[in-house]
Amino acid sequence: MTERPGPRARPTRVELATFQGATVDDLLGDELRLLFVGINPGLWTAAVNAHFARPGNRFWPALHRAGITSRLVDASTGLMEADRAELLAAGVGVTNLVPVATARADELDAGQLREGGARLRSLVVAQQPKVVAMLGVTAFRQAFGRKSAVIGRQEGDFEGAELWVLGNPSGLNAHETVDSLALWYRQAAEAADVLLRPPPVS
Repeated sequence: MTERPGPRARPTRVELATFQGATVDDLLGDELRLLFVGINPGLWTAAVNAHFARPGNRFWPALHRAGITSRLVDASTGLMEADRAELLAAGVGVTNLVPVATARADELDAGQLREGGARLRSLVVAQQPKVVAMLGVTAFRQAFGRKSAVIGRQEGDFEGAELWVLGNPSGLNAHETVDSLALWYRQAAEAADVLLRPPPVS
């Protein structure tokens, strides 16, 4: 197993390359209501063992703008224990469709995405969240063979959970902004009965 940098260390470019194929711990609590599902970890995320950690990713800013977190989380050097505790207490969890890290999501093949879909089904059966929010419509289409899927709540359930397919928060996704992502995240959180705060004043 690749050794991760010490506490609160920002990974160097050389260190990042060593995390190809590494995994990231799921963020899951006992009272899971809303499960966010990324496509797969990036190298930076794997290096600091915190989801959506790369600077420029819009997940954490959108989560705060949606009123799900009380402050803007900086996961770039790992997730602070207080932030982890707040998310778990709110019933918010994070996992990935495919658990292994790559430099880019487009390095994944169709077989890995389908296997990830089966893994996600098993996780949802075990954890029983009220809402599953998949962050990446193209990956969702490939993983589950639903070529016509569009952004928003999907018809039917997903192993007993409501299924939402939302935009990828990567900074490379030009179709979304922090504000547009926050609107969707807030709707999914409301559906999951997550206690929300008023959105912060811009």
